Amino acid sequence: MSFLGRFNNKNGFTLIELIVVIGVISILATMTISTLDPIAQYQKSTDARKKSDLSQIQKALEAYYQDNSRYPETNASFQIMSNAETPAAIDWGQPWQPYMNILPKSPDGTSYAYYAPEGGQSYYLYASLSRGGKDPQACKTDGSACDGAQTYSINCTGVCSYGVTSANVSP
Repeated sequence: MSFLGRFNNKNGFTLIELIVVIGVISILATMTISTLDPIAQYQKSTDARKKSDLSQIQKALEAYYQDNSRYPETNASFQIMSNAETPAAIDWGQPWQPYMNILPKSPDGTSYAYYAPEGGQSYYLYASLSRGGKDPQACKTDGSACDGAQTYSINCTGVCSYGVTSANVSP
């Protein structure tokens, strides 16, 4: 019998070999998924989008201030009011010409909240972060609402945990 003849009887993998390979692949897949943590990555990307949106709105509010010497009014639902002769609330996700083509809408179904105290010389703009206080830029590390949001009872369809404001006030 030749050397090669001894190995010709092997028709495939044994059950034990298959179980070991599947076990190793399962362990590697579990470690990879737990390391990447797709839920946390999604929350981080959503929060980054919200912060970017608020930054863009902030720039539009400053342009509005340059044109009108005041910030736009707000309504009871914490929306920006148009500057037309008959002011109307601008829904998030709708045009706000000439300041923004589209007033951004929160990517996760929560709402942004805008508040301008009487006189229009300051404003508060808030979002509810998906990671709450875990985000290093959240107002408070315990995930509670920003001080300005608590003071004016502002509702973000969640906890207003991140905010931007006019230069003369803090979130």
